[in-house]
Amino acid sequence: MKKIVSFFGDNSEIFNELNRKAEEYARSLGLEYRWAPQLPFSEESVIKELREADAGIIDIEPYGESIFSQVRDSAKLLVRFGVGYDQVDLKAASANGIAVARTTGANTTAVAEMALTMMLSCRRRINKYQERAKAGEWVKDIGNEVIGGTVGIIGYGCIGRRLARLLQGFDCKILAYDPFPKKEVMEADGVELVTLEELFSQADAISIHVPYTEQTHHMVNKETLAMMKPTAVIVNTARGNIIDEDALYEALRSGQIRGAGVDVFAKEPLPVGSPLLTLENALITPHVSSQTVESLWNIYKMAIDISADFFAGKDCPHILNKDYVDRV
Repeated sequence: MKKIVSFFGDNSEIFNELNRKAEEYARSLGLEYRWAPQLPFSEESVIKELREADAGIIDIEPYGESIFSQVRDSAKLLVRFGVGYDQVDLKAASANGIAVARTTGANTTAVAEMALTMMLSCRRRINKYQERAKAGEWVKDIGNEVIGGTVGIIGYGCIGRRLARLLQGFDCKILAYDPFPKKEVMEADGVELVTLEELFSQADAISIHVPYTEQTHHMVNKETLAMMKPTAVIVNTARGNIIDEDALYEALRSGQIRGAGVDVFAKEPLPVGSPLLTLENALITPHVSSQTVESLWNIYKMAIDISADFFAGKDCPHILNKDYVDRV
């Protein structure tokens, strides 16, 4: 019986229940499942667990040669619990005969819903209202509606498209930028494909849904923020380093843009001394866009399904390291 070890989650009631359910589901597919939460993350502990497992379900921590070289004789598959994989050295994984996959699409609804929630909150200045109310200041500050406005979506993949569908009924004009656009999909969804410059200059609200790569590093910077309307807001539920946080702080502090909703950061946890935390027009959350019970279960189930297919020798389109696939 193949063994899976999962490192994701904490010792809470919700995660205990989800992992109990995951264990039962894995057993129904002929797999043994073990939960070994890393609190905090320990490379030594991860290596020890993977030496006794055939597959691992991993979180956002870095995985490279120092781990792969120690577990190559046992673990043959790692599945990223989520979508981002910038912390995983895919070349090192391939060199050690380890496949790396991700649970693409499993958290789509949760992240899109969070992006929409932040967009609405920033446009209506909810964060600022709350801070004023807590301080006993019953002062009204006029916001703007999302309904009837122009929304820009950067990255029209699963999550970007889901956000566009959630906006149906909001009577919005939806613009999208994607480096590899599927024009027929956008046309079917009533979404207008534009350049990045057009999106930044025309949108009342912008939501980011691209992966973090060398090309998307600081895609949102001093120059692109300067293109935005002063009443516009920007939301990031993708990856922290896509936004230049120093430039964002200055744009928010100076009132160059209306507001920002940020769930992901260059350094996590976000240091308590971060200047972003001092701003009333910055809505800050601790990387929780995908954290709903429904989304988490979708991810667990998909990670187990990927493992089952992999060990059954079935086609596995979710494997990320192409050189591993080519070699196999």
